[in-house]
Amino acid sequence: MLEKVPIKKEYLLVAAMIVLLLASYRFAFKNTIEAWQTHSALVAKLNQSSDLSYQPQYMERKINNLNKTIELYKADTTEFRNNIINTISFIAEKQSVKLTEVPVQDLSYHTDHFIIEKLGFEGDYFALVKVANILQTTPNIGVIRSETLKSVEVRTAVDKTKKLMLEMYLVITK
Repeated sequence: MLEKVPIKKEYLLVAAMIVLLLASYRFAFKNTIEAWQTHSALVAKLNQSSDLSYQPQYMERKINNLNKTIELYKADTTEFRNNIINTISFIAEKQSVKLTEVPVQDLSYHTDHFIIEKLGFEGDYFALVKVANILQTTPNIGVIRSETLKSVEVRTAVDKTKKLMLEMYLVITK
């Protein structure tokens, strides 16, 4: 039947290539192009939604969290030497710990934003740990920056005794 049709084989080859190209576009290229367009649209939406200026609730939560963190460090620095030391010594006294060292303010511990105060305590291990825990959870006295437990040997003319000392640094915002 094809032998009776007066068409050249070259024309049939061109027509077959066009049909093959249309079929491959329909089943392969069209899906790929649609997927690429969907990907581009989703990337544009993602870039727009990841911009934090479009999320005011996120900024408010972040500011609130930062304010809570700053409040932990805050204490009235003008009254620190009076009220805060009295509060700390009262807490220490309740746990049978002596507040032994409150040195004069050292300017090397002062920065533009923070004041670091050094305190010394004397007592037994468990009482010192309780005092450190209570001071850590007490609001408006600053935040504990570091703690060091030391065993100090005190020699007298009669005998020598060992004392356990807690050296603590508190950070306070100005």
